[in-house]
Amino acid sequence: MAVGRLASAAVPVSPAYFGPNAFPIIDMSDGLTYDHLRLEVAADGYFGYKGDRTADLFARVHVPLFTRWANLSVWMPIYEWYSQTDGTGSGAGDVYISTDVQVLHNEWFKTPNAKYIPQMTVRLGMKTASGGQYERQRHYDCPGYFFDLTMGQSIPIREVSLRFAGSVGFLCWQTDNAQQNDAVMYGLQAQLRHEYVSLAATWSGYFGWQKKGDCPMSIKARLAGHAKGFEPYVQYQYGIRDFPFHQVRVGLVYNLNILKK
Repeated sequence: MAVGRLASAAVPVSPAYFGPNAFPIIDMSDGLTYDHLRLEVAADGYFGYKGDRTADLFARVHVPLFTRWANLSVWMPIYEWYSQTDGTGSGAGDVYISTDVQVLHNEWFKTPNAKYIPQMTVRLGMKTASGGQYERQRHYDCPGYFFDLTMGQSIPIREVSLRFAGSVGFLCWQTDNAQQNDAVMYGLQAQLRHEYVSLAATWSGYFGWQKKGDCPMSIKARLAGHAKGFEPYVQYQYGIRDFPFHQVRVGLVYNLNILKK
């Protein structure tokens, strides 16, 4: 791994060689769009790779676009602080923007077996090149693009709901040698939800064609509470491959039904 050294032409522009916010594994959808405004703030800590310690403030918003079937989503690590083998530093991160559209939902069908029809979303997104300090391998000095399709289905079990979701997609980014790295995204998720608490486990990642540290894979576990529109949560991510970090995130989500207002 080359995290903590100055970037050069010999260092691949890939997640295994850059900081944890350079191009992380994008959080997958559960196959549903939001029917409310969803505001999120969080604090992250990354550790586990010798020579690199990173902390950041993270923010995300999902906005229903005049209907529950389409959302505008924007998120970014607002600011990060890091310590690596060649010194310490700080800076803002990249901005991610996506349009999320519901393309299949069982509520659209008036048949006796409609409850067995899964839900499906399509997401189209981009990453800006606003994050700096490429020379210290913190962020890529290039934009990125992605799209994915996610299908999910919920199974009610007494007082809880068990939901399974699967995702597949594509993303690309420009590398520093005038080439473009193309990658296939994938993910599987299981979520157990009660009225007041939920627990989700996700296995996800992507693999690029260059095979030079561009195939990150991780598992995430998230525990959240639910009370009057607020969702405090804690999340842990373990990098299995090409993502040499552990992540701990503590955050708070606020949901506001702006469509009815």
